[in-house]
Amino acid sequence: MQVLRAVVDHGSVSAAAGALGYTPSAVSQQVATLERETGTALLERIGRGVRPTAAGLLLARHAAAIDRQVAEAGAALADLRAGRSGSLTVRYFATAGAALVAPAVALFRREYPGVRLDLGLTDPADPLGEVQDGRADLAVVFRSEKTAPTGLRLVHLHDDPYRAVLPRGHRLAARRVLELTELADEPWVGAEPPGPCRSLVHEACDAAGFRPAIAVDGADYLTAQGFVAAGLGVSLLPELGLAQRHPGVTVRRVRGPEPVRTLHAAVREGAWGQPVLAALVAALRSAVGAAEAVETSSVLLGRGVVDSSGMRSPVRPPSRAAG
Repeated sequence: MQVLRAVVDHGSVSAAAGALGYTPSAVSQQVATLERETGTALLERIGRGVRPTAAGLLLARHAAAIDRQVAEAGAALADLRAGRSGSLTVRYFATAGAALVAPAVALFRREYPGVRLDLGLTDPADPLGEVQDGRADLAVVFRSEKTAPTGLRLVHLHDDPYRAVLPRGHRLAARRVLELTELADEPWVGAEPPGPCRSLVHEACDAAGFRPAIAVDGADYLTAQGFVAAGLGVSLLPELGLAQRHPGVTVRRVRGPEPVRTLHAAVREGAWGQPVLAALVAALRSAVGAAEAVETSSVLLGRGVVDSSGMRSPVRPPSRAAG
């Protein structure tokens, strides 16, 4: 059809052949093939040239429209590949939203303002399901397993350690690092629903030789801190869940063991090569790096220990008893 259009535009087979870089014979063969396929004459001879029949004019107009659509499709594809258009569906769990996803989205949008992001919380019971079946392009998840399910790629983002959260004035609050076994006889405040996060805490306690006695369950991390501040127990909360701290608690490192949840970006293997998806993963990593730099800077400014209230306490030589 594009060969026919060239003949119509140039007025002769030889002129069309010169414009297309074909031989006149090749152009004539293309037009003859199209006439056989359509079952109608498309050109008629006029002296040394040709003129299109009504059917020829009709197909030439459609060929021009097809050419415009192909060009538009190519431009749209180029915009999509370059990140000037398109959309990504992103899923994440609650504490990752404020700490990682929000700053990552801000970074990404500065570089790719034309890409629309559909953001939403993932299903805690099945955080990978939407990525596996194609309803989401990326999910921020935490997993203890190092291997990805078939068809998915897990990109490491951040190791989020759990911290001991104590009421201010607690007998252990003066310690900089606590052994997990030191919390064995304390009443505990639960902060997470049944699932992988709670299981991670229980597995750490099992490894330390005890099962925490839950005195009260908090609906979320901030509520759990409120219960701890009221003296109802102690808790283990991930660092990302402590971005907003209650003034009535003290936060300390814990070991023996130290529970750590590992955060990953989950994407489909087949989509991994997309430039905009790789750029979003890079933005998430940059957000993690910025958060870690702020945390390190806060510790350095505090000359050692930064209390939960934000007050800096002076450095004291560590005692052996303090661990």
